Amino acid sequence: MSSYKDKKVISIGTVNELTGLTLRQIRYYEERELIFPERTKRGTRKYSFADVELLMKIADKREEGVQTYEIKEDMLHENKERVIEHMLRGQLNAHFRLNK
Repeated sequence: MSSYKDKKVISIGTVNELTGLTLRQIRYYEERELIFPERTKRGTRKYSFADVELLMKIADKREEGVQTYEIKEDMLHENKERVIEHMLRGQLNAHFRLNK
């Protein structure tokens, strides 16, 4: 079961209010593939609380002068490390029969 933080239920207007980012900024970060909202059948973007947190981190980095391509590279690197960690943990669990 996924965490409430991962459920895509927040409208772009509410994200705007929560983060202080403009609608254009939010859409731009989507265009740059830094954030991935879901779309309803009518095309409305829906965000999660995790997306809101990520947008705040992106905004902080942008204020520090970090370019969007650098942010994307950092995110890809972080995700790669998490995937490797998850795989290693799974292999250790399988080998030593942990978590059973």
